[in-house]
Amino acid sequence: MSLLSTLREDVRTVFERDPAAVSTLEVLLLYPGLHALWFHRVAHWLWHKKVPFLPRFISHVARFLTGIEIHPGAEIGRRFFIDHGMGVVIGETAEVGDDVTMYQGVTLGGTGKERGKRHPTIGNGVVIGVGAKILGAITIGDNVRIGAGAVVLKDTPPNTTVVGVPGRVVALRDPQLGRVERLPDPEAQMLECLNRRVAELERKVLSLEQELAARESEEGALSHSH
Repeated sequence: MSLLSTLREDVRTVFERDPAAVSTLEVLLLYPGLHALWFHRVAHWLWHKKVPFLPRFISHVARFLTGIEIHPGAEIGRRFFIDHGMGVVIGETAEVGDDVTMYQGVTLGGTGKERGKRHPTIGNGVVIGVGAKILGAITIGDNVRIGAGAVVLKDTPPNTTVVGVPGRVVALRDPQLGRVERLPDPEAQMLECLNRRVAELERKVLSLEQELAARESEEGALSHSH
């Protein structure tokens, strides 16, 4: 794609993903996610040209202006949309596919000081909720939904929904039929079992209390009769 076509597609993506977008002028001037993406495109091009210092400097300026930090080495696909964006961090070896939506506070980070591939690979059509952390050289499949605040540390299959700390798959979607199948949640099942057990114990305690009260009443009646 030509540079102009890419810029137009980026602006069009904002209108498609954000119902609050009103005018092209507003999108061009008031959307930090778009600004950060454009800064990154320049920095990434220079990074691949092995230009020293300047790519990191551009990334630093973008972070200062937008609150979004994207390392120049990160690979970003087409129609990428960062909504609001403050606090977003995307590491050097991260790879982001096409049509990905990311909300504020998301981190695509590493888990140590190892070299080489150490950041996540995000598939196409992924939506990453507010404050989610995806850590390590893991792969998130296409069309995955990651819930707000989730911490994902393992590979995630396509067409699933992930929530929790650590992140776990709770739903599977059929992309053709649009059906969502809720998967068993071991933690929820355990809590439900505990709740049932507590309720059962409460009933037994109440029964014992009633039985004890009845005996005390009978003993009191017998003592009065004597």
